[in-house]
Amino acid sequence: MQIAFYIFLVAATFCFMEGVAWFTHKYIMHGWLWYLHKDHHQPAPGFFEKNDAFFLIFALPSFFLFLFGVKDGLNWMFFVALGIFLYGAAYFIVHDVIIHQRFKWFTRSNNSYVRTIRWAHKMHHKHLGPEDGESFGMLYVARKYWEKVKKDNARQHAI
Repeated sequence: MQIAFYIFLVAATFCFMEGVAWFTHKYIMHGWLWYLHKDHHQPAPGFFEKNDAFFLIFALPSFFLFLFGVKDGLNWMFFVALGIFLYGAAYFIVHDVIIHQRFKWFTRSNNSYVRTIRWAHKMHHKHLGPEDGESFGMLYVARKYWEKVKKDNARQHAI
């Protein structure tokens, strides 16, 4: 029973992190920490961005939860940390590898989900300032982006 609870805790934390990422992106990164996020929307030359500091900001809670989660045996904090870590890994793969292709690992995917998240993120990046943004989440994509990709697919098959 305890194993099932810990699996649930990891999965629930992973899902909860999408909401945390959305909220943080919309109200903090596009708010009072815009000076760190700005170079992600207005790129400068070089591989690293100030925006990469958010990796550390999100990694610290996970690190400390791992640290305290193994003290005196595994406890619930370890599994919350694991959920945060897994979300961070998924975020890295989706955002840095698939969308922005900072690493050239999956460059030719024609998968509908991949095309949809790329389109939603492109619509997010059309806004160069912190105001009037859209599509702040990462793994969950609004229906309007799915419908756009579906129409594009239908158009491609009609040709």
